[in-house]
Amino acid sequence: MRDFSELSEREVLALAIGAEEEDGRIYNDLVERMREEYPATAKIFAEMAGEESEHRHKLLELYRKKFGEHIPLVRRQDVRGFLTRKAVWQMPKPSIDDVRKLAESMETETQRFYRLAASRATDVSIRKLLGDLAEVEQEHEQRVDELSTQNLTPKARRSEDATAKRSFLLQYIQPGLVGLMDGSVSTLAPIFAAAFSTGRPWSAFIVGLAAAIGAGISMGFAEALSDDGSLTGRGTPIVRGALTGAMTTLGGLGHTLPFLIPKLWLALSVACVVVVVELAAISWVRWKYMDTSLTRATLQVALGGALVFATGVLIGAG
Repeated sequence: MRDFSELSEREVLALAIGAEEEDGRIYNDLVERMREEYPATAKIFAEMAGEESEHRHKLLELYRKKFGEHIPLVRRQDVRGFLTRKAVWQMPKPSIDDVRKLAESMETETQRFYRLAASRATDVSIRKLLGDLAEVEQEHEQRVDELSTQNLTPKARRSEDATAKRSFLLQYIQPGLVGLMDGSVSTLAPIFAAAFSTGRPWSAFIVGLAAAIGAGISMGFAEALSDDGSLTGRGTPIVRGALTGAMTTLGGLGHTLPFLIPKLWLALSVACVVVVVELAAISWVRWKYMDTSLTRATLQVALGGALVFATGVLIGAG
C-alpha cells in the first residue's frame, strides 16, 4: 500500500474517479435493497446515484484533458488511510435509520478525508485538486438534505418508520418474547416440583439447569425451522432461532440460580421473587411492543405463570 501523499496528480484523479463510481454503485445497491419496503428512501438514493454519475463524468472530462484516455487502476484499498466501503450485499439487513445515516456519512467522511489530505499535501496542484474534491463532496452532502426534504415527506417517513417498526417486531421482539415466555413459564413446574419432592435445592438446580438448556435448544430449533423468513419478513432463521433459544435459556436460568442457595425455603423465596420480576418484564414487553394493555398483559402472564407454578407445587408435594 502507498501513502496518499505519495500519489501523483494523475493517480489522485484516477482514485477520485474510482471512488465516485464505487459510491454510485453503493447507492444503486441500496435502491434495489430498499425499493419494496422504503420507496421514498430508495428514490433519494436513486437520485444520489445520478449525482455521483454526473460528478464522475466531470472528473473524467478533466482527466482526459490532462492525461489522455488511459486511467490507471488506483483503488481505495491500495492507498493507506483511505476510506473503504463495505459492499451492501455483505451487510446484514439494516434498519431504515441505519441506511439514511450511511448515506450522510458517505458524503461527510469523504469530504473530511479530502480536506485532511489537502492540508497535508505539499504539492500545490495536488492541494488544489483535493480541495476541489472536498468542495464537490460538500455539495453532495447538501444535496442529501435537499433530496430528503423533497422526497421524504412526513407521511412517507411515517409509513417507512411503521414498516421498520414492524420488521423490528417480527425479527427481534417477537422471537425474543416467545423464548422468554417459554423459558420463564414452562420451566417453573419441573423446578418447583423437584424442590418440593426432594427437599434439596441442589436437585432443583440440576433439574432447572437441564430444563432451561434443553428448552432453549428445542425452542431455538423450532423457531429456526418454522420458516425461512422470505415470505413472512421475519428475518433469517439463524438469527431468530439463536435469539429465541438464548432468551428461553435465560428465562429458565433466572429462577434456577436461586437454588444454589443451600437453604431450601430461602432458595424458594428468592426464586419466587425472581419469577415475579420475570413475569413483570414479560408483561412490560407485551405492553411496550405488542399493543397490549398493561393490565391485560399482566393478568394473562400472571395467570399462566400461576397455573404452571401450582402444577409444579402440587406434583412435588404429592
